[in-house]
Amino acid sequence: MDFDIFATDYDGTLAYDGVVDEPTMAAVLRARDAGLRLLMVTGRELTDLSHTFAHLEVFDLIVLENGSVLYTPATKAVRVLGPPPPPELVARLTERQVPLSVGHSIVATVMDYEREVVEAIRDLDIHWHVVLNKGSLMVLPPSVDKSSGLMAALETLHASPARTVAIGDAENDRPFLRACGLAVAVANALGSVKTCAHVVTAGARGAGVAECIDRLLAGEFDGVVRPQPACAH
Repeated sequence: MDFDIFATDYDGTLAYDGVVDEPTMAAVLRARDAGLRLLMVTGRELTDLSHTFAHLEVFDLIVLENGSVLYTPATKAVRVLGPPPPPELVARLTERQVPLSVGHSIVATVMDYEREVVEAIRDLDIHWHVVLNKGSLMVLPPSVDKSSGLMAALETLHASPARTVAIGDAENDRPFLRACGLAVAVANALGSVKTCAHVVTAGARGAGVAECIDRLLAGEFDGVVRPQPACAH
């Protein structure tokens, strides 16, 4: 097999409405049993994910908070990859009654409050950036995204991005798709994500993940010369 690592987004890819169904989990276990090392790369915070998904231990590493945190399920070790959120930003958004989730590095809300977030970043002269994820909005430290988190995970595993398959569906998945040897978009992915993919699955969400895994294990992607995706630059 040309690949050692299978890296998947969670919401909208592995999970539908936060739930991973049994056929999808069975496919993930097939990948693990075949010798692939498994990574999850998600915008969720650890507490939220652990209350939603009961099988964290299946994954070798989990990149959380859109690249800000690296979690090792086997040891429950948490490695924070970015600085904490600026207190003045959290205070300003709280004053403006913006509903927030504040993690180790991430500040998250919903798209309805994009104007308030952008204005607060500008007014406070904070050099953090806004990342969109369908209906969600995340504020992150400079140079932190799913790609940077994935690179930290691959370094930990002494693995190569060229031998990594990445699968996703939303805007914030584009950086880590671009970084990998095989980029896959599930059928329900945004059009801008599909342009970043070498492969678009026929199945949506978990069915697309299972399809990708089965094609991968069957050797369909081995020895194939893949052109650079349209969004590579």
